Amino acid sequence: MRNGIFGFLAIVLVALGVLGYMSFFVVNPTQQALVLQFGEIRRTAQEPGLYVKVPFIQNVVILDHRLLDLNMEPKEVIAADKKRLVVDAFARYKISNPVLFYQTVNNVREADLRLSTFLDASLRSELGRAFFTDVVRDRRADLMEAIRKDIDRRSAEIGVNVVDVKIRRADLPDANSQAVFRRMQTERQREATEIRAQGEEQARRIRSRADRDATVLVAEAKRDAEKIRGDGDAERNRIFAEAYSQDPDFFAFYRSMQAYLTGMGSGDTRMVISPKSEFFRFFQAPEGKAAAPAANGQ
Repeated sequence: MRNGIFGFLAIVLVALGVLGYMSFFVVNPTQQALVLQFGEIRRTAQEPGLYVKVPFIQNVVILDHRLLDLNMEPKEVIAADKKRLVVDAFARYKISNPVLFYQTVNNVREADLRLSTFLDASLRSELGRAFFTDVVRDRRADLMEAIRKDIDRRSAEIGVNVVDVKIRRADLPDANSQAVFRRMQTERQREATEIRAQGEEQARRIRSRADRDATVLVAEAKRDAEKIRGDGDAERNRIFAEAYSQDPDFFAFYRSMQAYLTGMGSGDTRMVISPKSEFFRFFQAPEGKAAAPAANGQ
């Protein structure tokens, strides 16, 4: 009898434990929950904590409360200037209205499919009104923000809030990239040839100017040298003239000594001249006066 009572109590305790376990559920900080009763949404639990539900009658659907990533395959888009672009973009979103989210798409997989459609349409719409340079350089941030706002407006109908849209890459297709590369290479080569020609022209102009300036400088230097040399010769002649006027005899002696030094200084010089010549008058008489010729017959 006692064993039967203990067995009954054990069954009751287990039943109470199972009932209690099924009456509570926990929502983590990264989650949010919907409480359903026969498929109808009774309430939401968006804050972390311990919640109560009616066991066996109510069930709980857990949804993610974190930012979710939406990655899409690269798409080919035609810009406003008719250039084709291969665009690789992604978005981040969060479930802002779990009730509407559950009623419209039910799960994250279906939400990704719907958002991919929105992102593709918005990319084609916004980038189709922009030029190639706007997408790759000038207005990229503005375009991404415009796409985000457009997707966020559309995704409100499924209870989703799009917080960010980024374009990872926006390039020309491979064939177009090669053509653009060849065109850029040709343009750079043309510019290089033009710059070299301009440089050569400037070099010739500089060389011509330098040659002209050198010729003028040399001519002016020669002119100044001749002038200075003439002034020096004139000064020398003036000094000689003054010296001659002060002491003609000494000046004649000095000039004769200079003539002897210049004429007979070199060892290989030969002079055929009479010893009684006027040139050797200072050898004949210290005062430099040649002796009078002897009378005929004496």
